[in-house]
Amino acid sequence: MSNFKHGSALDGRVFWPSIAVILGIVIPLVLFPEAGGLIIKQLFGFATGNFGWLYLLAGLGAVVFLLWLALGRYGHVRLGRAEDTPEFSYFSWVAMIFCGGIGIAIANWAWVEPIYYFDGPPRGLVSQSKEAAEWALAYGQFHWGLTPWAIYCLPAIPIAYSMYVRRQPGVRLSVAARGLLGDKANGWIGILLDTVVVFGIVGGVGTSLGLAVPLVSTLASDVIGLQPSFGFDMLILGLWTGLFGMSVWCGLSKGIRILSDINVYLAVLLLLFVLAIGPTLFIVNGWSNSVGLMVNNFIQMSLWTDPIAKGRFPQDWTIFYWAWWIAYAPMMGLFVARISRGRTIRELVLAELIWGSLGCWVFFAVWGGYALDLQLSGVLDVSAILNEQGIPATVLAIMKTMPLSELVIAGFVLLCFVFLATTLDSAAYVLASVTSRELSGYEEPRRWIRITWALLLAVVGVGLIKVGGLKAVQTSTIVVALPLIPVLFVLAWSLLRMLNEDFGKRLRAPTLVVDGAAPTGKSKPARGDAAYTYGASPNPAAPMRSDQ
Repeated sequence: MSNFKHGSALDGRVFWPSIAVILGIVIPLVLFPEAGGLIIKQLFGFATGNFGWLYLLAGLGAVVFLLWLALGRYGHVRLGRAEDTPEFSYFSWVAMIFCGGIGIAIANWAWVEPIYYFDGPPRGLVSQSKEAAEWALAYGQFHWGLTPWAIYCLPAIPIAYSMYVRRQPGVRLSVAARGLLGDKANGWIGILLDTVVVFGIVGGVGTSLGLAVPLVSTLASDVIGLQPSFGFDMLILGLWTGLFGMSVWCGLSKGIRILSDINVYLAVLLLLFVLAIGPTLFIVNGWSNSVGLMVNNFIQMSLWTDPIAKGRFPQDWTIFYWAWWIAYAPMMGLFVARISRGRTIRELVLAELIWGSLGCWVFFAVWGGYALDLQLSGVLDVSAILNEQGIPATVLAIMKTMPLSELVIAGFVLLCFVFLATTLDSAAYVLASVTSRELSGYEEPRRWIRITWALLLAVVGVGLIKVGGLKAVQTSTIVVALPLIPVLFVLAWSLLRMLNEDFGKRLRAPTLVVDGAAPTGKSKPARGDAAYTYGASPNPAAPMRSDQ
């Protein structure tokens, strides 16, 4: 019990520097929003303008690396020991991965992003032309497909390997980097790395709160018959905080898992409804066509910087998105690693790349296709509403074209609540894990630390809504993504070194596990350590040991 208390205790080395960095960014934005926003905008322009090619290479590199990892000799490696079986059912596991990674963002963008591309198309196409309409659907699939999920998945594997194979204490990126950094990961380099991760998570989910509250407030006020106001926004935020606070209090199995399952059922119900009452044939044909365009042009889209015409599309969309996914990657890596005990590397990679991408594609195909059909058919000028009134008003106008619109809006508000709650409780859980002293992958962080982070996230959301500093914090999080690119490289390199040290050439069996108790306190287990034996079995639930 004493070890548990020690391991789950608050680690002030990471917690207090993280709080200082967060307050150091948020307070100046509150006091000087215009000046702070201008500085952040300049930094963002510098990062995307000079290093856009690096973001693009990182994205494509993540896809190639993970496919090689999953389909190659290391794909059979189990993220756990012989006695480790998956903690969650496959459905709940995939649901938590998807809901934790996407959250309410897709509820915002799936309706309107194709309209943005339709108005400002890539590749020098004429605005609002037939070709622009085709590429509008294709780019939605691209920006929310394989590359984002590869970026999310990349840090999850070395973190899970460190937690469940090496059994190294500490649910942090710095611990996963020990395969390369060694004992330096325990010093100031590791603390700096974990502090940057905490800032990126808080900035990202705080921005999500600040974007989500106005959307839900607009929709809910229309259903209830009230005027949107700051007080109503605070009521919405308070309800949200209570929901994800209760979830994070209950933990993974009783809170986050249940919310994620409910979320998936709600989303599927709304998607099927829109598909049934909407232009079904147009949606299906549009999806098929857009996937074909994306697959046929994937490499070109992944590396396009538009250096001759110098259009802003790659910087404003692709590079921006890749940087946004990279900023979120540490949170997703830590969360997915925590829930993936007992899965093989191949299972994890294919679950994220296939189910994550497919889930996003369905949202964009159905909701985006419905909105684009309204625009093309002339039923609703979605483009004009979007440009004049913004996203919340546009989503509301789109839904009002449907039968049973009031019921649809109410269902969508509920979906938004649960969607964002699953992201926020995942974030609070991860933040509590990162700021705990030496938490193992088999423990949960203390409840008071989880609730502290849930409340801090709500406070950041209140501040952002109050001062309107969303864009500045959002872009500052994107700037943080630039130094995270070499961090992802370090994690990938660390993983390969650990795999080679632990398994070497013993890679022909269907499932590979490291059996026995891990030697603790070592950054790298000795190759000849008797505690390490290599087992294989076609049945992951009952792997054979090598001496059987």
